[in-house]
Order: sequence, then C-alpha cells, then structure tokens
Amino acid sequence: MNGVHDLGGRDGMGPISFEPAEPVFHEDWERRVFAMHIAMAGGGYMNIDQFRHAIERMPAADYLATSYFEHWLVAVEDGCRTAGLLDEAIATSPVTCFPSHLVEAMVFGGSPARMELDAAPAFAVGAQIRARNIHPAGHTRLPWYVRGQVGCIVAHRGAFVFPDSHAHGLGPDPRHMYSVSFTAEALWGPDARNPRDTVQLELWEPYLEKAGQPS
Repeated sequence: MNGVHDLGGRDGMGPISFEPAEPVFHEDWERRVFAMHIAMAGGGYMNIDQFRHAIERMPAADYLATSYFEHWLVAVEDGCRTAGLLDEAIATSPVTCFPSHLVEAMVFGGSPARMELDAAPAFAVGAQIRARNIHPAGHTRLPWYVRGQVGCIVAHRGAFVFPDSHAHGLGPDPRHMYSVSFTAEALWGPDARNPRDTVQLELWEPYLEKAGQPS
C-alpha cells in the first residue's frame, strides 16, 4: 500500500540519527513488546507479513510521531484483536503458548520463508525488466520509488513466501524472487548524487514485467 511507512528515496525527513553503542532496548517495555511479538508469531497468531501490514495501516501522523517499538506494540495489539485473544483488553479465548525451548532458535534464526515451486522462473539472469507500476491497497514489498523503472536481473534467489498474499491470510503462495539492479539515474534522474551508483533490490516475480511491456 502507498503509505507514509514507505520512505525510501524521500527528501525532507531530516538526518538519520546515529547512537554509538546503541543498546538493543532503550526501555524495559520494549523488551516485553519484543517478547510478545515472538509469542504471537510462535503461537501461530500472526505471521511476519500480517505484522508489517498492521504497522502500515497506522495513521500517518501516528506513525511519524511514534518510535520503532511503539509500531511493534500497535501490530501486536492488532494481532491480538484479529485472533480473538483480546476484546477491550480482556482475554476472550484460550491461548496457544509458544514452547520456551524454541524461543532462542526463533529469535536468532527466524522462520524460513524459502519454499519449493514447480513452475520455472519467468526471467533469466541478465534480462532487462521493468518493475510494474502498481498501487495495491493491501500489503506489498514493492517500493514506490522503483515502480515503472527499468532494471537488470543479477540473480535468481529461488522461491519464497509471497508477502502480498501471506499478509491477508491467503497462504504462503510461493513465487520466484530475483535480485534486480537499478541505476541511480534510472530511479532519480540525472540529478542523482552519482548517476552511476546502483540500488539492488530483492523482488518477487509478480512485481516484474519485460522491459517495454505496459504495466
């Protein structure tokens, strides 16, 4: 979806602050929110794409005025309501607990998204492609600044869970994924700081079309 969360390539957002020796958590409540997210995901109540889409749906002013883990808290609350675990902060159904002995593996290893797919990839390494100029109302991992632009496929990564389906309860729906290289000039014109610079993105096959093909 086209929301304020998709900030790549935008101007006027101010400098990116850097905190030397920054801790993982600044406040103890952030640690607890992280733990709640792991419990939600491990219990099967919310996948990573549903989590991201919940944050995307935050009102723009709220998103910009809140911190990273406040975004996470919004997503956890949304997941609890959607799963029927909470109604006005009151538990409404039994909770499936995530076994504690699996927590470390999930925190450091995540949940694998690579899958098998019988269909052959539609594009070969070296092919010139165009990122489709689409503007879905639902979840997508196709950045706004690359839509409609021409790039070159530099690698085929295999098949992975397709987030645009996964975020909306439509199952893993695996699709081929490619590494695609775009020049800075293609993305931002000759005024790019260095037109010869490149941006490389991992993009799913439904986001792409042959260069010259209409979106």
